[in-house]
Amino acid sequence: MKPVVRRVWAPIGVRPIAPGHHRFQWLYVTAFVSPATGECFWYVSSGVSKPFFEALLATFAQEAGAGQDRIIVLVLDNAGWHTEPNLTVPEGLRLVFLPPYTPELQPAETLWQVVDEPIVNKHIPDIETLEAIVSQRCAELATDRQTLKGRAGFHWWPPIANAS
Repeated sequence: MKPVVRRVWAPIGVRPIAPGHHRFQWLYVTAFVSPATGECFWYVSSGVSKPFFEALLATFAQEAGAGQDRIIVLVLDNAGWHTEPNLTVPEGLRLVFLPPYTPELQPAETLWQVVDEPIVNKHIPDIETLEAIVSQRCAELATDRQTLKGRAGFHWWPPIANAS
């Protein structure tokens, strides 16, 4: 529940006000995005763990249609819950891990600014309200592939490979 604060324009000599109240409740947003197409799958949760991530991978694989006919390569950071030695990876998913401390290479990292837009410089009274606002924003973004493609589609990202 830590407020998201960004710079705003204000007249010279006037200090802008952004109300906030720091609390220690957490809401996690996970995004799987295709930089080439803007296709995105959003998941909002109250925690993260290795068993949760395994279940999340299974859910994503099912919703995205991963399998023998559609192979999806997921680029992940080295978060502790991503790297369990006995992690069960569903058929059709391939995990590729980034070098440590390279968030600028992760396409999904560029999405957090647009997810946060409705809560920037605002006081959110409770975790339920925050979850409702963030969930609504993720639903809106899921239909806006051009915005997501523009954000996550780095110029160096390889094009989609189609097996012939």
